[in-house]
Amino acid sequence: MDRTGQPFGFLNATETTAFRTALASSLLITPRTKVKTLTVYGAGKQAFWHVRLALILRGHTIKTVNVINRSFTDRTRGFLKSFLNIPDHVKEREGWSSAKFTILSPAYGEFARLEKDYLRASDIIFLTTPSTTPAFNHQILTNTEGRKKGRLIVAIGSYKPHMIEIPLEVMAQAVKVHGSGHHFHKHAQEGGVIVVDTIDGCKEEAGEIIQSNISAKNLVELGELVMLSHGSDSSSAIDDTDDSPRESLDALRSQKSPTGDGASTPTPGSPLLSRSIANVFHNEHTGSTSPASSRSPSRKSSGSFSFIKSKSRSGSMNSSNPSIATGMLGKEVQGDKDDDMSRWLRNGNVIYKSVGMGLMDLVVGTELVRLAREKGVGVNVEGF
Repeated sequence: MDRTGQPFGFLNATETTAFRTALASSLLITPRTKVKTLTVYGAGKQAFWHVRLALILRGHTIKTVNVINRSFTDRTRGFLKSFLNIPDHVKEREGWSSAKFTILSPAYGEFARLEKDYLRASDIIFLTTPSTTPAFNHQILTNTEGRKKGRLIVAIGSYKPHMIEIPLEVMAQAVKVHGSGHHFHKHAQEGGVIVVDTIDGCKEEAGEIIQSNISAKNLVELGELVMLSHGSDSSSAIDDTDDSPRESLDALRSQKSPTGDGASTPTPGSPLLSRSIANVFHNEHTGSTSPASSRSPSRKSSGSFSFIKSKSRSGSMNSSNPSIATGMLGKEVQGDKDDDMSRWLRNGNVIYKSVGMGLMDLVVGTELVRLAREKGVGVNVEGF
């Protein structure tokens, strides 16, 4: 609709929803240092678009795509055919013409062994099923061997409180504040937070978040990361009357907030929360107190705060094809290699949980209508 509420386009929401969900997930794919093996649970539209966009973004490095589905159905065959039918010149241009696609279902005798091998080899795991039980045994990723490798886990299939795809033990591991104990250096970095599309939505709808009893203080919205990556002063976009109860991540992680439990409660996007997200990982390891935790939570900011506070802008991402890792987050995480948050997003264990937002449909829909008009695609109804 336009700003007066008049509709100017109608789209198929089924395809658009799957597409826009994968677009959001792709913001966390772009900064990853290594994207060689993908594993996807499910074979529907969400599974297709997540794999398709990953191939567009990182096709030059992707060698294997593992598909795990409950059974080998016509839908599964259609999923594989959709990639087989993509023209060869497109595959060549995107760099994945030699990528291997495999299909696995529980009916196969070696399922348990192969599932473990697939998951441990995966750089990205997509979960796209409306499951009410965890998709896999947590020990595959939580034991010593499973924790050695950093992975991006994207879970978008479960969207009701009783649904769950990620094992609760994996969720707990992700938000745990890890010390520098013996052998910790052998494990992939944990961020201590879960990235979500909407905190309020996930607290009400995401089964993994609800059943794990994860606090809003351990959730970071993807939109916040995008704003920080642009160095935006996000306070200008926040209503001064907003008083949602959310403490700074800095107070949570370092537990050195001078205001204690009765601390002020900045909202997502406020300067205080922005500073804490940008600094929290570095401060956790150095033990220093962030300037954010001692500041007043005033919404008036004296300047913009970049997502990555690197000492040098000359650093580059360690990727076999860094030119393709240039998404909204990708541009900024190529900073100082010593930056803990940057290293976590590039190489650590990152979990992204999405339940969907209607606003995303409107934004993406508007852009699709614009492109359709530009390219003369679709049916135009005169005088509607």
